Amino acid sequence: MSEEKKSLNFLEQIIEEDLANGFDKSDLRFRFPPEPNGYLHIGHASSICLNFGLGLKYNAPVNLRFDDTNPAKEEQEYVDAIKNDIKWLGFEWANELYSSDYFQQLYDWAILLIKSGKAYVDDQSSEEIAKQKGTPTEPGTNSPNRDRPIEENLELFEKMKNGAFEEGSHILRAKIDMASPNMLMRDPIIYRVLKKAHHRTGTDWNIYPMYDWAHGESDYIEGISHSLCTLEFKPHRKLYDWLLDQIYDGGIRPKQREFARRNLSYTVMSKRKLLQLVEEGHVNGWDDPRMPTISGLRRRGYTPAAIRKFSEVAGIAKRDNVTDVALLEFCVKDDLNKTAPRVMAVLNPVKLVITNYPEGEEEWLEAENNPEDEHAGSRKVPFSRELYIEREDFREEANKKFFRLTLNKEVRLKNAYIIKGESVIKDEHGDIKEIHCSYDPKSKSGSGTEESKRKVKGTLHWVSIQHAVKAEVRMYDRLFSDEAPDGHKDKDFKEFINPNSLVVNKNAFVEPGLQEAKPGDRFQFQRLGYFCVDLDSSHEHLIFNRTVPLRDSWAKIEKKG
Repeated sequence: MSEEKKSLNFLEQIIEEDLANGFDKSDLRFRFPPEPNGYLHIGHASSICLNFGLGLKYNAPVNLRFDDTNPAKEEQEYVDAIKNDIKWLGFEWANELYSSDYFQQLYDWAILLIKSGKAYVDDQSSEEIAKQKGTPTEPGTNSPNRDRPIEENLELFEKMKNGAFEEGSHILRAKIDMASPNMLMRDPIIYRVLKKAHHRTGTDWNIYPMYDWAHGESDYIEGISHSLCTLEFKPHRKLYDWLLDQIYDGGIRPKQREFARRNLSYTVMSKRKLLQLVEEGHVNGWDDPRMPTISGLRRRGYTPAAIRKFSEVAGIAKRDNVTDVALLEFCVKDDLNKTAPRVMAVLNPVKLVITNYPEGEEEWLEAENNPEDEHAGSRKVPFSRELYIEREDFREEANKKFFRLTLNKEVRLKNAYIIKGESVIKDEHGDIKEIHCSYDPKSKSGSGTEESKRKVKGTLHWVSIQHAVKAEVRMYDRLFSDEAPDGHKDKDFKEFINPNSLVVNKNAFVEPGLQEAKPGDRFQFQRLGYFCVDLDSSHEHLIFNRTVPLRDSWAKIEKKG
């Protein structure tokens, strides 16, 4: 029992305390309430995993409710993308709901507020209202419209609804306390005039509720027991409760509690800034594999399991902090290590000729698909006299620490033979065009001969030239070169965009079995990293995205720094 309690995060502890104090477990109900004004990112993934994870733990329903109260920024495209992302992560919602489902009820409750003297229409300018708000240390002053007669407020509010007023000219404010130390309690706006077509209700409404009014009331309508928000909503909790007090009429009363949002190093998480990157062409859309969006991570080759694991390991915190992006990269490497088939690909090819291998001959060698998975089986890989190897895997002259191919030195070709460098042929610029070597015919991997068991220090991957399939490889890296790109007051976050965040290689070669690979398929290119087939890929034009390298080159850079 004590061991179980230790593992609970603080939100689970709150729920357990409520249950211990008599709250009926069957009344537990959670929700994930995104605004459809952009694509979800890795921060939202943590909230998704939290809310849906609680639903699974307590066998409680979880609603997907779209907070669609601002038609100026919301689109159906975003609704569809959000639903797709949640399903891809492996979760199912109990009900698909929208704040716009409740527009009439919210309006009716606003009428009740006016009738009880708890709300009034204000027609001052936004500048005048801002001056009256006061400061955190000085109380505000009442609006001259604060004591309008109820009948006049009802008449003005109906005119707002009917479209008689221009945007920005009239608002409905809750009448609370202009001297409250909590600035949000100083007669907050609960309705504004907004003459924009809504993606669901069209032009039915000329007024739209503010988030604070729609949020708690929607929770109440749905019977949400625990309304879990990120920390920026903590000051809103008092207003959340006050607004609920005005309409509460029995049943489950929602409880708002807050947790720290997920911040990631080398990343920006603001939807506004991500939209800027998209609109200004710094990335190729919301699903660009460099973006921290769930769709971007999916396209890059991240797995749902890796993102769920990251959310679990990073945990739920009470205070804002920054999670190292290396943890996210570790989670995907760990998952792909267990699941991704091993294949051979050469990204920077140079020709290798085995001079004593019979011309015109080929053989198909056995290669293990994934040593971490005993059920993964094996495949056949073609071998011939002429191969591609990585240019970086050969040096004409090398010191003792270079364990790859050089002249008069032996290395093993993966799943094949031991070879020895003999000579090179260069082009007119002095660059190596061909490497000539000899092989030991008795050293074939797995053949059982004494020579096959002979140990050499280096092993190289390769692709048979005769059978190789050409591919485009997009080498993705971190989008920003600074650990906190939006943490500099005197600099724009875009100044830290990494110029090498995408390097396109159109001269790579892969083993022939990959010709049939489909978009979304993931592989480990041996010795190079994890890659997945891009959405743009086709049978005629294979395209791979690098998900993550096998080794973290950034760790070395940071250590030097």
